[in-house]
Amino acid sequence: MSSSTGPAITLRNGLKMPTVGLGMWKVSRATASDQVYQAIKAGYRLFDCACDYGNESEVGSGIARALSEGLVTRKDLFITSKLWCTYHRREHVEPAIQRTLQDLGLDYVDLYLVHFPIALKHVPIEQRYPPEWSYEVGGPVITDNVPYQETWQAMECLFDKGLAKNIGISNMPGALIYDVLTYARIKPAVLQIEVHPYLVREQLVSLAHSEGIAVTAYSSFGDTSYQEINMAPTGSEFKPLLKYELVADIAAKYAKSPAQVLLRWAVERGCAVIPKSSSPTRLRENLSLFDFALSADDVQRISALDRNLRLNDPAKYAKRAIWAS
Repeated sequence: MSSSTGPAITLRNGLKMPTVGLGMWKVSRATASDQVYQAIKAGYRLFDCACDYGNESEVGSGIARALSEGLVTRKDLFITSKLWCTYHRREHVEPAIQRTLQDLGLDYVDLYLVHFPIALKHVPIEQRYPPEWSYEVGGPVITDNVPYQETWQAMECLFDKGLAKNIGISNMPGALIYDVLTYARIKPAVLQIEVHPYLVREQLVSLAHSEGIAVTAYSSFGDTSYQEINMAPTGSEFKPLLKYELVADIAAKYAKSPAQVLLRWAVERGCAVIPKSSSPTRLRENLSLFDFALSADDVQRISALDRNLRLNDPAKYAKRAIWAS
């Protein structure tokens, strides 16, 4: 089966990353295995996972089913996972990826990201996994004094050992990216960040691209993923992106859905996208982004919706204002 994820993004080491993948955040353990399997059948090849999502064993089960049935080979897939904040010390980085690989049933991941640029007090894997933000369940979030350089150098060792074909960064501001580049022996291949028309991040996307770092945009539909966990704005003044009149009008112009327009807007800006859906129809729809292109004017009209609205903000749910300025 051939992939329909469109033109791939070439990473700095020459490896190819699909432009469209399936995000696994907030996918329940009960459905994750079948969602991955069905997505592979639909043409998805990139799966964006993380220790913190708590469903990597189930993702691995779906992958194993597809591999056993010959739908794909391992080389056809691009699997991303992420180092959680409690494993930033040098000695904890490799055990963390080894647990991820065990859960996924794989020998390597194609991309391993540092999930957040903040180190938290270590929670042993055998004590609680995934550990989430608090050191103790229901307790406060406790940081750990680990320089990011220590974490990055341990990530480089994962690359050296073939456990991760690419290493990268996530949720990182520009100043810290420049700092990482001063000492990185292996430079970040990918930056994964929240990007949508309410948070355009033109300067950060441009910075990454200028430094040879590919960008993966998450939360492409803006508030949609955050409504059910009470992290989206409310009130009559706020317009959900998928229901915004401008987006709907542009979608009608191209005979596409609002979701396809929002995804295509990110792709037009050189970003990979990782939307989530359990609907077979929307799974296929989210892949169908490459038979049309937005005009430059339409891209600008959508970008003009920018309101610097950050939805994934640890200051709200972890009391750690990593975006403070």
